[in-house]
Amino acid sequence: MRRVVQGRSRGIILDVYWNNQGQLIEPNGHTLTSFIGALVRNEIPITCDDWRNKELNESKEKIWSEIKRCFNIEEERRGFCMKLAGKLLRGLISAEEWEAFKSKRQDPVFQRISATNRERASSPAYPYRKGRVGYGRLEQSMLQKEESSETSLPAHVLWKEARVGKSGVPQEEVLHVYQKCEELSQSLSPDDTKGILSRALDVPEYSGRVRGKGFGVTPTSLSIKKGKAPSNRELHVRLEAMQAELDALRREREASASTVYRDASDKNSINCTFQPNIPEGISHCQLYLSSPYYRMVGKGKVHNVSGVLLHTRELPAGCLKVSVDIAVEPDAALPYPSDDSDATTVHEAVGSFVAWPTNLICVGYETPTKSKSKDNAIPRHTESTVSRKELQENEVSNASAQQKKKVSNASARVKSSGAKKTVARKKLPPSIGRASGHF
Repeated sequence: MRRVVQGRSRGIILDVYWNNQGQLIEPNGHTLTSFIGALVRNEIPITCDDWRNKELNESKEKIWSEIKRCFNIEEERRGFCMKLAGKLLRGLISAEEWEAFKSKRQDPVFQRISATNRERASSPAYPYRKGRVGYGRLEQSMLQKEESSETSLPAHVLWKEARVGKSGVPQEEVLHVYQKCEELSQSLSPDDTKGILSRALDVPEYSGRVRGKGFGVTPTSLSIKKGKAPSNRELHVRLEAMQAELDALRREREASASTVYRDASDKNSINCTFQPNIPEGISHCQLYLSSPYYRMVGKGKVHNVSGVLLHTRELPAGCLKVSVDIAVEPDAALPYPSDDSDATTVHEAVGSFVAWPTNLICVGYETPTKSKSKDNAIPRHTESTVSRKELQENEVSNASAQQKKKVSNASARVKSSGAKKTVARKKLPPSIGRASGHF
């Protein structure tokens, strides 16, 4: 209790755990049980005759609210906790409550019921030997000790272990019942409604009870848990089968992609040769998608460097790291969306790194065989900062080259004009030269 109260004052909420049949187990199983017992003693009077009395609803709400404040527990576990609280209804009482309690216990009807139960509990044929452990925590410890992959044990196995004392040797009567259960388990049908343990003990079974499983287990919860919680071995087999299916689908997709590319020459308007081996280092590239048809969706740079990582993680199989610079088809979906940048389309990936299948990367910027219309031009807003800088540098370089060409042409024209004048002077007759001297 002290640990729970101190943890609550510091904002610490304890986690609780349940086994496959919905029973409370460790860690913190004992702690929750003790906490519920203390709460019910403070909130419910011991003179309460019927735990189902509607007048107790307000007190039950307080108990559940306090449990939620101190323990991380689901709403669906409320029924279990309320049943456990009713079971733990004990505690100190006031003088008035004590007098009322005595009068109830002296009632003849109660005396007959008490005598019957006292006689039944005084000499049990197969006494329980595990104290407060309970069947749920006992099953948990047995599975951990055996390092078993199963999630539950048969009822008769738990029943026998619960009747083994400190000596570690069960009584002969217990062993006899256990051996009879083993024989019945080989002959009875799995659909038999009556439990093996009840048949071996030859005792009537109460409605809604599962003998040998302990408090909190009902036939309904047992059948539901069996259907919803397969063993670890079954889960492992399922995972292996799913992985095999995924590998087959991946191989089929890669084969289909290569076939579609070979048949897409009529649809593709880009004169591009895909290279099976990407050159090492960083190279300009075009990015393609194969579904629903082959087309170029962007441009960028492929980083074919050994040991390269994508956002601190390894690249998917058959992919390379690519930086997207230009989005040709902005709304095209990325083959491998980026979890770190939340990018799902080519436009959203501009300026960042993504994984791209190797067979959909074309190294080098190729010139289209068919001219594109103005409407198909790449919008400026779909280009990355790196691409814009490269385009600006190219524009400046082209302008400088054109200016130099103009200057060179002008200089050539001047030189040509001077040469023509010199030739003309040399061809003038002497008479003209002399006549010109008279003017």
